[in-house]
Amino acid sequence: MITISEAGLSDIKIIQEITNITWPITYCEILSQTQLDYMLGLFYSEEALSKQIGNKEQLFYLISDSESTIGFIGIEHNYKNEAITKIHKIYLLPETQGKGYGKIVFESIEKLALENNSAALLLNVNRFNTALNFYKKLGFEIKETVDIEIGNGYLMEDYVMGKQISK
Repeated sequence: MITISEAGLSDIKIIQEITNITWPITYCEILSQTQLDYMLGLFYSEEALSKQIGNKEQLFYLISDSESTIGFIGIEHNYKNEAITKIHKIYLLPETQGKGYGKIVFESIEKLALENNSAALLLNVNRFNTALNFYKKLGFEIKETVDIEIGNGYLMEDYVMGKQISK
């Protein structure tokens, strides 16, 4: 059984632990170690996460099974003042893959989005990330291709993917 519970400032360490496990595996063949380290510092330092969680820039949720925390999500309702829930972060530990947890988590995100009057989900995914196929299976479609400058000469080379949702 999977539970999803809102995370707070006291959960920053577990978010960082999951990130430090999932990111190197997810991005080792896509990004240089230098860019990976830069991005981890930019998005997942204690300061960055404290700001995101404390200012409610994103709502963070921990994903747990019966034994432990296995992942987290960071979402934003009313993205750009539209009826859209933006999925900024979704990471599950590698050992959970292939167990159906990802699908359950997306169903939960969709439920949260509908409760907050969203008509669509939106996410960015690195163009070379193998999760792209998983998102397509869930009904997401590529809306646009973007290159986002993040400093130090680095780009995030993403697809913006979207999915319409309804009650």
